[in-house]
Amino acid sequence: MPADTIIKETVVLVHGLWMRGWVMAWLGWQLRRCGFHTVAFSYPSVRGTLSQNALRLSRFVAGLDAPRIHFMGHSLGGLVLLQMLATHPDPRTGRVLLAGCPYRASYAAKKLARRWLGRCLIGRSVLQCLVQPAPLCTDQYEVGVIAGCKPLGAGRLIGGVPQPNDGVVVVEETALPGASDQIMLNVCHSGMLISEQVARQACAFLRHGHFLHDMEAK
Repeated sequence: MPADTIIKETVVLVHGLWMRGWVMAWLGWQLRRCGFHTVAFSYPSVRGTLSQNALRLSRFVAGLDAPRIHFMGHSLGGLVLLQMLATHPDPRTGRVLLAGCPYRASYAAKKLARRWLGRCLIGRSVLQCLVQPAPLCTDQYEVGVIAGCKPLGAGRLIGGVPQPNDGVVVVEETALPGASDQIMLNVCHSGMLISEQVARQACAFLRHGHFLHDMEAK
């Protein structure tokens, strides 16, 4: 290998409910500007169960040629990621970043799950999340948590969710026991995917293991 060749650390980006990997493209571009190599993982967020999608993710990761792999999951993607780390861990795992991830279950999902149509909408992965505790991996990995507090999103369609929230996920739901660092930003749930604040904080945590708290929403 040439002396001036730099092996970039890889970040795997995992999308949320009703999405595909392309929605992580802007964040991927921002992380590449920070010096990371990025890849987006797509999975059937409605049709597949949490366990099935965690297995899909583990197989995707196993095929990556990278010495160290970080992860960033948005919303449901964070839960798929935690499930993978608990059941199919990869020894190359570096830091783990969760953005708008309802670790402590989801008020909105619970409300939708009361009706047949709502259960069809949220799908099998979310339904599995509602009946099993989310895995905890903070004793093995450095995990960072980003919560949003701009209440703009689909939560209004079900009559709203408790404050403070990002329009879909309640800030309290994102709290992860033993997390290395947590931060709250003035962004909405979907807006995290195109937020310069989120991109800057993601770069900081994945690079150094902590957030830039002078930018935190007050």
